[in-house]
Amino acid sequence: MILAMMCSLLKTAQRELIGLKKHEIKKMIHPLNSKDLNAIERITIGHYDVNAEDFWEGTKDHDVTQNINAFLSACLQEKSLDILDFGCGPGRDVQVFKTLGHRPVGLDGSGEFCKLAHQYTHCPMLQQTFLNLKLPQEAFDGIFANASLFHIPSQELPRVLNQLHDALRPGGILFSSNPRGEGEGWQGERYGHYMELNASQAYLEAADFEVLRYYYRPSGKPCHAQPWLAIVSRSI
Repeated sequence: MILAMMCSLLKTAQRELIGLKKHEIKKMIHPLNSKDLNAIERITIGHYDVNAEDFWEGTKDHDVTQNINAFLSACLQEKSLDILDFGCGPGRDVQVFKTLGHRPVGLDGSGEFCKLAHQYTHCPMLQQTFLNLKLPQEAFDGIFANASLFHIPSQELPRVLNQLHDALRPGGILFSSNPRGEGEGWQGERYGHYMELNASQAYLEAADFEVLRYYYRPSGKPCHAQPWLAIVSRSI
């Protein structure tokens, strides 16, 4: 009995020590400098440029109807919307918005994606990296950021969200869908910042967005089998 209690106390102490070390390490991480940020964008965008055609073939038939409906249902109804597809890729969703009678503009850092998207949709494209945006003020009714915001390093995310907020008209809608998780760094040649709901909501609220609803994807599966978190928010 005494031996078992000692072992239990030792394990508890070890867990507390490990947690303390993790906390200390997290606090000691150095901020990313301009060289780091440039490398993150250059390598990540380079990956998409090289694999643009394969990416298109692999994603053109993905069903994101749930996301598009969640986004549009939160926007003003019965009017043609000015929509920014933030991280539009080869233009799959830009084409959907155009077909529905809206006025979409695509934005992507990949030149190859912008070229494919323009050829496919004949809609305006903005080739801009996420960390170097030049967006017009109050130009859009909604911003659709499907599988894109997670590429922004955490230290830059507040600034980018503020820029997206400023690009929306009053009461405009921001839709975001990102892989769930807790961590930040490289996955192959792509940089990612992964968050759960609480962290995502904190970033959005700090940028003057109000979260209207959220859900996990794909629908109809247990939570552990839903790797995507979708959030609909409104600028306030």
